[in-house]
Amino acid sequence: MSRIGKKPVQLPDKVQITLNGDVIQVKGPKGNLERQIHPAVTIEMNDSVLEVKTDDQDRKKVALQGLFRSLIANMVTGVSNGYEKQLILAGIGYRAESKGTQLVLNVGYSNPVEFVLPEGVGAAVENNTKITLTAIDKELLGQTAANIRAIRPPEPYKGKGIMYVDERIIRKAGKTAGKN
Repeated sequence: MSRIGKKPVQLPDKVQITLNGDVIQVKGPKGNLERQIHPAVTIEMNDSVLEVKTDDQDRKKVALQGLFRSLIANMVTGVSNGYEKQLILAGIGYRAESKGTQLVLNVGYSNPVEFVLPEGVGAAVENNTKITLTAIDKELLGQTAANIRAIRPPEPYKGKGIMYVDERIIRKAGKTAGKN
């Protein structure tokens, strides 16, 4: 039994949803998103409440019900409020710069790394060390943040690298063999 799949999705006033066969389109003040729906799930609209249902209680179909309910809820939140993710550059000499649709990252390599932002993702850099990514698509935003973090992931000895704001790096002790 999917508890998340049974919860209805409340639609804000400014959000409109259209169903075209197996494609759902969500339009709001921040933009438009669309996604193809799996044939095992059906969507019912009642006023400003959307429900995701499945005809069978098969384990995989119930899992798909919860998945698509979460995806649709994320789409509704994205077009009404948007999403934001923040990254920090930790390390001496590490800095970032935003140039249009590119991020130029100086993170300890011999040359700066130029990261091209995908369409729909915006970036702002504060104090050369804090990157704020914004988008209406939660999935695209998370993947973009993970790709930027993968350029120089934080290392466990000094904590240098690109990390999320709320990320905690577990530090390791250095070498102790030569101190005795």
